[in-house]
Amino acid sequence: MGDDVGTGEQLTYARNDDESRFEIFLGTALAGFSEFKERGDRITFLHTEVFDRYEGQGIGSQLARFVLDDAVARGLLIVPRCPFIAAYLRRHEEYEDHVRWPPRAP
Repeated sequence: MGDDVGTGEQLTYARNDDESRFEIFLGTALAGFSEFKERGDRITFLHTEVFDRYEGQGIGSQLARFVLDDAVARGLLIVPRCPFIAAYLRRHEEYEDHVRWPPRAP
């Protein structure tokens, strides 16, 4: 997948199983990542980060869409422990059938 965020450089995505994370690149530069844990039919998103110099360009939202679409395509249930992924899911109800919300902390 290669999206353009208005910089003339393409966004590309990679699943890095050695680091248990999805990565997003702007051109050849790593712009951010989303850490996950996969067990059985569930994928738990733990932390998502876009590096400071790439913030405000929609890169985080592009990454969220990619990782969630990947999970859905593979038939996984999404467990959003990452606040960024959880916020994205609240704004994009099309994923709701695939989400298993974790219990709220007391």
